[in-house]
Amino acid sequence: MDAKTLEARARAEGTPVIESDTATFVWRGRGPICLQGDFQDWRGKPLPFKRVAPGLWARTLTLPADAYVEYALEDPRGQRVEDPLNRHPSDNGFGGINHSFHMPQARSSLPARHPRGAPRGRVTRHVVDTGDVDLPGQRRVYLYAPPTDAAVPLVVVYDGEDYLRRVRLPELVDTLVAEGRMRPVALALVCNGGETRSMEYACSEYTVGLLKWKVLPLARQKLSLVDERRSPGAHAVLGASLGGLMALYTGLRMPDVFGRVLSQSGAFTVEGHDFVVFDLARPPPRRPLDVWLDCGRFEGLLEGNRRIAPVLSEAGHQVELREYSGGHNYPAWREDLVHGLERHFPPLPAKRRESLRFSGR
Repeated sequence: MDAKTLEARARAEGTPVIESDTATFVWRGRGPICLQGDFQDWRGKPLPFKRVAPGLWARTLTLPADAYVEYALEDPRGQRVEDPLNRHPSDNGFGGINHSFHMPQARSSLPARHPRGAPRGRVTRHVVDTGDVDLPGQRRVYLYAPPTDAAVPLVVVYDGEDYLRRVRLPELVDTLVAEGRMRPVALALVCNGGETRSMEYACSEYTVGLLKWKVLPLARQKLSLVDERRSPGAHAVLGASLGGLMALYTGLRMPDVFGRVLSQSGAFTVEGHDFVVFDLARPPPRRPLDVWLDCGRFEGLLEGNRRIAPVLSEAGHQVELREYSGGHNYPAWREDLVHGLERHFPPLPAKRRESLRFSGR
């Protein structure tokens, strides 16, 4: 299309201008300008725009028709520049904002609004001392109790603050349960240690100890949980990126407690280095895990996910790997997590659902 039509569409529809499997990014102002985003896993040289008219710049990419994409514009000095024609900002988790968009065939798996009048769970904030497990200071833990008096499985969540604020996990679970898409669960959202996060999540026994000696006793005290001594492996553990690595490590180390693993974009291989989960996954397990993996097709971490899935399967674990057209970000993880929750916690049979006594909290 000519430059005048392109700019008019960009102002009317927002950027990028999408046609079939192409997305055309448009910039009005002084150039040159460059583009970075999920489509290159935020690596390598930024992609330069081409001047298509005086003061008007554009760059066209071919993308999967079902993709969710985040991107940023940069000036020649590498400084971020706002795209005023994109109306969909996304917190990038590092104090900045990305721009985002969906390609035409992207379909949301997220539930609709919480049904009117349906009960909701309750989130409470707690602090546990961690000095006696060799982690510095204290750690926040958010507990979510579903609106039922029945004993339920527990999902321990790494990077708990992000899953609470950015994924809005308690709200997501509330709505999926209300729609009959999953059974009730409790949540223990465990915050990371900030600067020590990478060490804590790199297959750390200290973090396993934090769960065993601090988080699980707190959850058992405050929540109505299924007893894993009577139902081994009843609980689940969830995380993303290094948290996804730590989730699988936790399941492999504590299968009698955490029989279900949800790993999102797990960092099983980083810069060519395989973490110890590959070695732990190879022997026949004393208790097989049910492992759900997801990873974006734009991510460099996908190769590690594709490699560990058959290792787990050949050892005797149940494994599902879902690949989606997206990158390494919480909106993509929130969207795809629905599938993992539905897999691990399918709705109860109608008679059992009716027998649950909801507390209406």
